[in-house]
Amino acid sequence: MMRRTSLRFRLLLGLLVPVVLFIVLNSISIYRQALQAATTAYDRTLLASAKTIGEQLDVDGYDETASLQAKVPYSALEAFEADNQSRMYYRVSTQAGEMVSGFAELPFWRGRIPDRPPYSALVDFYDDVFRGLPVRVAVLLQPVASERGRSMAVVQVAETLELRQTLARRLLLDMLWRQLLLLAVVAASVVFVVQWATQPLRALGRTLESRAADDLSPVRAPDLPRELQPVVQALTALMRRLQSLLDNQKRFVRDSAHQLRTPLAVLKVQVQSARRGDMPPEQALAEIAGTVDRATVLANQMLSLAKIEQLRQVPESERLDLAEAVRQVALDVSPLIAGQSLDFELDVQPAFVQAHRWMLQELTRNLLHNAIKHSPAGGALTVRVRAVAGQAELLISDQGPGIGPELRQRLFAPFAAGDSTRGSGLGLAICREIVQALGGRIALDNRPGAGPMPGLDARVLVPLAKP
Repeated sequence: MMRRTSLRFRLLLGLLVPVVLFIVLNSISIYRQALQAATTAYDRTLLASAKTIGEQLDVDGYDETASLQAKVPYSALEAFEADNQSRMYYRVSTQAGEMVSGFAELPFWRGRIPDRPPYSALVDFYDDVFRGLPVRVAVLLQPVASERGRSMAVVQVAETLELRQTLARRLLLDMLWRQLLLLAVVAASVVFVVQWATQPLRALGRTLESRAADDLSPVRAPDLPRELQPVVQALTALMRRLQSLLDNQKRFVRDSAHQLRTPLAVLKVQVQSARRGDMPPEQALAEIAGTVDRATVLANQMLSLAKIEQLRQVPESERLDLAEAVRQVALDVSPLIAGQSLDFELDVQPAFVQAHRWMLQELTRNLLHNAIKHSPAGGALTVRVRAVAGQAELLISDQGPGIGPELRQRLFAPFAAGDSTRGSGLGLAICREIVQALGGRIALDNRPGAGPMPGLDARVLVPLAKP
């Protein structure tokens, strides 16, 4: 599902999800901070309420024998109740916990004054539950003195939390609508920026769609943003590969039509001649068989050329021992070597290359077939494989007539056979295509020695595979 979503949706998802999570966590933190700030502010109100009550106390007697009197009407607390959103309760007790005045059901304070009170008074604040509602309680130890005595009173003032929570929520909502406005601005910016930034890409798409089906020319998009230039380069490389494939296909079809037309025409003439009885049946059949064999070799070699191009486009290959491939091909063509009574020498050492197995075998088979075909009966034929200076070297030496000056100019061109009656001229072209696909080099050199052309060396160099 994610693969089919738009770039705009992905950016929105990638940006808004972290922002929303941050807003949620930040809102929780801000609400707690606002509640703490409201608590600190309204604790001052509680302390003021407790001091107001403490100032209205009277005492008769001293210390343990003292008797406290409180004349605190509830209306004295109404000035501290804001907007009727919260209620306040109080209790005045002796240090022993004896009720003096206020709400008897308000639990007596059993705590202790902090070592460092938040205000310059003997005061403590704590949270409690009164009449089923959460409350904030301030406890003030109020010294009481008069002409008749002296004592210490415990003044407790409790307030419900509606006003504090309302203030904290108001601060939170005031922050949230700004955060949501910011979120909307971010979302709108993403939509606009994506629309604006992808405009060159859409223009490139329209340009490609308007091209003709056979137009594989390089893509020109100099105005495209720098980040999208790799896409253009990849498209251009793809166009180049497609053009190469089409060119090879056209050339293959053209060459196939041209080269197969001749043996088929010859075969037709031979069949007609055999029907007329122009020659003995055995001779006619022999000529027909020869033509069919040459056409078969030609078709196989043209299919090999097509297969090389196919494998060139497939990057998957394996680490293979060139020596093992050469040894296997030499075993396959051993009947041909024996038929020529050649003095054959095989000297191979391990040399690993990165290639397709069919390529190595086809390369070796074509070079060996050429060497055997042009070697005189009883001549010497040597095949060597070495690993030299980071390259695998395949060297095939024969004692054939070598290569003449005219043939050398078109040595690796398709259908450039030295003797058209003995080959199609595709063997060396196949070898060149294989070597180029492997990133190597191939050379055919006349070997100096006794006589003008005593032999030929076919040398192939291919990069060694990484260990």
